[in-house]
Amino acid sequence: MFYFLKKYKLIFIMAIIIISVNIFSNDIVTIFVEKELNFQLSHLLKDRNRAILNEDKDSLKSYYDLNTTYGKWAYSHEIKKMKYLHNWSKKQGVTFIKINSYADVKWIKAKYNGFVANLAVSTEYIYNYNVHKEKTNSFRIGTYHSIYVKETDEGFIIAKEWYKDPFADSLNMEEVKSDEIRKYIESQKGRDLEKISDRRKNAIDYADKYCGAAGVENRTYNKKYRNFNPLGGDCANFASQILHEGGKFKKTSSWNYSKGNGSRSWLNAQGFKEYMLYSGRASLVAYGDYNKVYKAAYKLLPGDFVAYEKKGKITHISVISGADSKGYSLVNCHNTDRYRVPWDLGWSNKGIKFYLVHVHF
Repeated sequence: MFYFLKKYKLIFIMAIIIISVNIFSNDIVTIFVEKELNFQLSHLLKDRNRAILNEDKDSLKSYYDLNTTYGKWAYSHEIKKMKYLHNWSKKQGVTFIKINSYADVKWIKAKYNGFVANLAVSTEYIYNYNVHKEKTNSFRIGTYHSIYVKETDEGFIIAKEWYKDPFADSLNMEEVKSDEIRKYIESQKGRDLEKISDRRKNAIDYADKYCGAAGVENRTYNKKYRNFNPLGGDCANFASQILHEGGKFKKTSSWNYSKGNGSRSWLNAQGFKEYMLYSGRASLVAYGDYNKVYKAAYKLLPGDFVAYEKKGKITHISVISGADSKGYSLVNCHNTDRYRVPWDLGWSNKGIKFYLVHVHF
């Protein structure tokens, strides 16, 4: 009996629904089904994280429907992400010890052979430096998923999944001189950031509170501002909010937001970088590829920012929000949502250059 339930759990649930529809209210039945589907989804995410953590390709493969094109695409991307994360960890001199996912399910519906769901996921990555194991570090990345899960004789598998992955465009680390960089990072000490100004502290309080799906407690944007992700990105809008709402930088005629819209320097990554530098509100610390600027990144303070250049154009802005146990700068941002993430993670492709910018609070 228990084997039958395990093997055909969703079919059994649907049968219960049909039998119960005349006994219980539709609301009670819906709650029962949603809880069960949430349980299955949570376990699937947990098992997938374990496979990625352990670089277990065979286990990872078992969670996907490889008989469909969409299933193959989803599996192929997770393999690339797994490879990138572990390559980055070798460059950094760290070991990931745990990956946890916290899902906020927007909606979930049963299908005849599985279920579909829309959810926001905050994935926590916990790591230690290999030469400094007594101190544990963590960061969170927020992603928004549309997923279709099928039931088979062996269990639930992913037939289709879409989400904007922060690593999707930057999965190549061939250009990074890992050994040299790792030795430099390992030689660093932690940084005391408690003595920064109150304006900087308040800016980071805002950055932590409104970093979206990556958040620890609050996982929403500030509803006072429009979300520009559907229109191309919200990173500069969020950086502007951090400096204005948290850091108390006053709006100007050229850097401004009002009635659901903002100026180019408020909303556009390129415009934001240019405004901050040319207005005198910020100054350049370093510019170049990762090999050229990674040492200078230790000079950045909470409230400063990094501008990411791809093919000669600034495509992203993230704000420094802290440092890990080796003093490595961490960032918060939108699109995709990040909470205290190493500043270069997901930006390792050849040709990407960085503006490290100090903000004058």
